Amino acid sequence: MKEFVERETWKDNFINWRQKHISDRQMLLILSFVIGFFAAIAALVLHSIIHQIQIMLTSGFDATSYNWLFLLFPIVGIYLTSLFIKYIVRDNISHGITRVLYAIATKRARLKGHNCWSSVIASSITIGFGGSVGAEAPIVLTGSAIGSNLGQLFKVDAKTMILLVGCGASAAIAGVFRAPIAGLVFTLEILMVDLSMASLLPILISCVTATTFTTIFQGDTSLFNFVLQDPWEVARTPACILLGIFCGFTSLYFMRMMSTCEGWFAKLSHYPYIKLIFGGLMLSSLIFLFPSLYGEGYSSVNVFLSGKTMADWGTIMNNSIFYGHSNLLLVYVGLVIIFKVFATSATNGAGGCGGTFAPSLFIGGFAGFLFSRFWNQYQIGIYIPEQNFTLMGMAGVMAGVMHAPLTGIFLIAELTGGYQLFIPLMIVCISAFLTISIFESHSIYALRLAREGKLLTHHIDNSALTLMSVKAIIDKDYHPIGPDLSMGRLAQEISRSNNNFLPVLDTSGVLLGVVDITRIRHIIFRTELYNHFTVKQLMRDPDATIGENDPMDEIMEKFDKTDAAQLPVVDVNHRLVGYISRVKMYATYRRIVADLSAE
Repeated sequence: MKEFVERETWKDNFINWRQKHISDRQMLLILSFVIGFFAAIAALVLHSIIHQIQIMLTSGFDATSYNWLFLLFPIVGIYLTSLFIKYIVRDNISHGITRVLYAIATKRARLKGHNCWSSVIASSITIGFGGSVGAEAPIVLTGSAIGSNLGQLFKVDAKTMILLVGCGASAAIAGVFRAPIAGLVFTLEILMVDLSMASLLPILISCVTATTFTTIFQGDTSLFNFVLQDPWEVARTPACILLGIFCGFTSLYFMRMMSTCEGWFAKLSHYPYIKLIFGGLMLSSLIFLFPSLYGEGYSSVNVFLSGKTMADWGTIMNNSIFYGHSNLLLVYVGLVIIFKVFATSATNGAGGCGGTFAPSLFIGGFAGFLFSRFWNQYQIGIYIPEQNFTLMGMAGVMAGVMHAPLTGIFLIAELTGGYQLFIPLMIVCISAFLTISIFESHSIYALRLAREGKLLTHHIDNSALTLMSVKAIIDKDYHPIGPDLSMGRLAQEISRSNNNFLPVLDTSGVLLGVVDITRIRHIIFRTELYNHFTVKQLMRDPDATIGENDPMDEIMEKFDKTDAAQLPVVDVNHRLVGYISRVKMYATYRRIVADLSAE
């Protein structure tokens, strides 16, 4: 106890010293640098562990034949991950980017301390053993958690806390891909509520810091091998537009099928071992048939980015039953695109840990190659280079799945140094985004929260309503009365009440009506009527009732329609929980809007 008090005293003294000697703005810039550094370390640790596990497990495999161990490794990895989460983490750490959005929307960007490391270890085990998911979402959660916990340590305000979470997410993307501009744009498009000019510098510092230290730690090697050998020509514009539309529909398939598969596994949530067996067998069987589905799959995408001939592309079928059948290349690629979503869903559904960032890049690369190879093989139009269209396919599907066309453009351009493909990247990403926007209005990360009404948007008004909750503004200081009370007793109860409204409840607490003092003022002082009326005769129905879980936009709409000063809050059994005051609700709303709008 003494050590705890001393530690708290030291922390308080340090915070007091900081407030006297370092301004809030300076502290924000220092924290953004620290976040970038630790995000780079997290990315290094994650990819190092994944790489070492994969080398240990698969280095001796025969490329000319199938390998039975593909049926075993993914199940072992998912089982180890589930044990780690159940007995060590003891918390849900899946869907990393969605959890960051949820924390911003419901917890004022507060993430738990274990999120700084738990996702790194869990996803390393999952992906290293073959889980068909990505490491980027866990790293984004890790970086965001680092920012959030530093913010909590230094007791920053809610606006700054959200900014620090954005710095962590940006640094994570920038560190993993060495793409600082893409990291900034990722936060702008997917996470941030209201990005002002004052917010740009801290995020840029985090991105550049993470990129610099990643380069120091790992050298100049890139995740993807691409050298532009065939510059873009205007005559290829129709092909680029068609590729974007194809990527849009591919993204739609990915999102809809992912949602369907998550529904399947959700039904098995109370049967963890059945879920493990079902998902594990699905995943291992798919990897056995299509080894390209093993892990993140970036090595397979590199085959298309660096290959030029059928012999080069045919290596994609190594370790599989398709080996040596180059005539089935397009069939193989098409089947991998179809089944990747099942492999990703099975990995997470069975108990693994990983994200959909890498799967979207993977499917995009395969879709771009399939489109261009089919186009050239059947001579649909002028020749289009497979390497370039593989690259543009990655950007297109990412733009569609994440609803983030700018992220797709800048990430792929920075990843490969393919800035000379900026125009076709824009055409593909915009076409893909416009295509999927017809069918889906939210990204794959935001879709779950949007259905629950817990998603922050770039609109400050809507975000303020999302950040508000019934629990924060409900008033439980009310004076209930019974329906059989006489008017004389009612006058006495009114003198004890602090409100103009007295709720009328039965013996079980169910709301029967309300007595509005302002409406009975003309008779309440007539003592000759005290024994002639009861509360049941004087009460009226409330103008409207509010449910405990009603979204704030619906609550505000009820106040606008009724013009009421107060409305009762009831549970599912119509028992009174408390009251919400119009004055308090709008005061809270104005305060949150001011916080979100502050520079």
